[in-house]
Amino acid sequence: MPAERGGPVTLAVRGLSTVFELSSGRLPAVRDLDLDIRQGEIVTVVGESGSGKSVTALSIMRLIQPPGRIEAGSVRLHDTELLDLPPRAMQAVRGRRIGMIFQNPYAALHPYFRVGHQMEETLVLRTGLDRRRARTRAVGLLERIQVPSPETVLHSFPFEISAGVCQRVMLAMALCADPELLIADEPTTNLDGLAQVEILDLIKRMRDDLGMAVMLITHDFGVVSRMADSVLVMYAGRPVEYGPADAVMTDPEHPYTEGLVRSARTLVERRPRLDQIPGEVPDILDLPAGCSFAPRCPYAAGLCREDPPMMPGRDGRLARCWRLDAVRWAEAGP
Repeated sequence: MPAERGGPVTLAVRGLSTVFELSSGRLPAVRDLDLDIRQGEIVTVVGESGSGKSVTALSIMRLIQPPGRIEAGSVRLHDTELLDLPPRAMQAVRGRRIGMIFQNPYAALHPYFRVGHQMEETLVLRTGLDRRRARTRAVGLLERIQVPSPETVLHSFPFEISAGVCQRVMLAMALCADPELLIADEPTTNLDGLAQVEILDLIKRMRDDLGMAVMLITHDFGVVSRMADSVLVMYAGRPVEYGPADAVMTDPEHPYTEGLVRSARTLVERRPRLDQIPGEVPDILDLPAGCSFAPRCPYAAGLCREDPPMMPGRDGRLARCWRLDAVRWAEAGP
C-alpha cells in the first residue's frame, strides 16, 4: 500500500478478484486488487472502459450477479468483513454504512413513482423513520444539498426534473443515513458542465461535513484533478498505479498512466491532434503473457514477458512496471 495519508482506514480491500463464467470463456474482470480508503479521503479510480472500475465498486457492494462471482479476496469496512456477511446483514450495510450513486440517475429512480415517495421509502427502510418524519427528513436532505423548491421536486416524477436535480436526489438518498463510505460511479455522466461542477462540489462538501471516505469512479482527468486525494489507475482488470493524486498527475510512474495524462493534457491545451495511446485494450478473455500493457507500451522490453508485481515508486506510490526495478531492468536489457 502507498504511504499512509489522512485518518484511519475506512475501507481495506485485499486481493479482490471477480470473474464472469461466460459461454465464450472465463473473464477475469477484476484481478488481485488492493486498495485502502481512509476517513475523509477521496480516492478516484480511473481507466479506460472495460478496465474493471465499475465491477470493483459492485464487488465491494456485493452486487455482482451470475454469471459473475467474487472469486477471492477480502473487503473490510472498518472491522467488518463484508464478504463473510449473510445476505440480510449485507443488505443492511448498503445504504446505511455505504452509500452509492450511479452514472444514470434516471435509471436509478423508478419512473412510475414520485420522487417524494421513493425518498420516503428509502428513509423508512434505512433509518427507521415513520412516514411523516421521513417526509420532513426528505425536505431537509434536499435543502442540505441546495435543491431549489424541494417540495416541488418531491411531488414530481423523475422525468419531470432535470438530470442535475435528479442526481442531487440520488446523492441525498445515498447520504440519508450518514454513511461511512460513499461510492460514486461516474456521477457526472450526461450532465452539463455547470451541473457537473455542482455535483462534484457537493460530494466534496458532504465529505467534509460527514467525514466520510469517498470512492469516485471516473474516466475524466479533470474530475481527478478537482477531487482526488489519491488515484488508483486500472488496466485490464488490474491496478497499475496507485498513489497521491498530485504525484500521479504530474509525474506518472506507469506508461499507461503516462499515456492517459498526456491525452488529457492534449484535450485541455486544445492541440489539433489528439495524443492517444497506440493500440487497443486487450481482450480480457485472451490476455497477453506477462505485462498486459506491453503490446501498447513504448518502453516494452524482453523482461516484460514476465508479469510484473506492484512495486514501490517515488512519493509513496506503487506501480506495476519492471522499470521501477532498476537493477533487474538494467540487467535484462532490451
